[in-house]
Amino acid sequence: MNSRSRLSASVLVRIALWILMLPGGAVLGLWLDLRHFREALFSPLFHLACLPPGLALLWLVMRISRNTGRTLARYGREGDLPRLETNRLVTQGPYGCMRHPMHLGLLLFPLAWALLIGSPSFILWLAPLEILFMLLMIRQVEEAEAIRKFGADYLSYRRRVPMFNLSPSCLKTLLSPSA
Repeated sequence: MNSRSRLSASVLVRIALWILMLPGGAVLGLWLDLRHFREALFSPLFHLACLPPGLALLWLVMRISRNTGRTLARYGREGDLPRLETNRLVTQGPYGCMRHPMHLGLLLFPLAWALLIGSPSFILWLAPLEILFMLLMIRQVEEAEAIRKFGADYLSYRRRVPMFNLSPSCLKTLLSPSA
């Protein structure tokens, strides 16, 4: 196995958490719905109402992931690294106005998934809990990892750039095809 195919333990843990959260949230949500929201779960009207916002959020997730992934691929890797790894601090594009633009997109994923499935329990309780968990992971794990990896450069960047920025100009940068 060459170095390009090896992912760090940190990346592998994150992938495992996603695998656990998204299908796990769906299964638990549907199980809770069968007990508490049976009428909504089997209501075509409820599912039709959830579908458009679910598709819109999924589009946002994909757009943000694509744009930030391109930025990371262009500026975040030097040398022979696996696809999901970086070794350079990226401050260009959407990373110039928020520290975690890719995570902003990923924060929307549980809610998009919950809406597409049409699970009231997942929409109302589980997706918000997953989003809160992800915010805590970003704050506690991602930030600490970036400080270890990039040191004083990251601390300076962190002082200048907010974790998330929902200003119209930043969102425009984040969603533009050239990001």
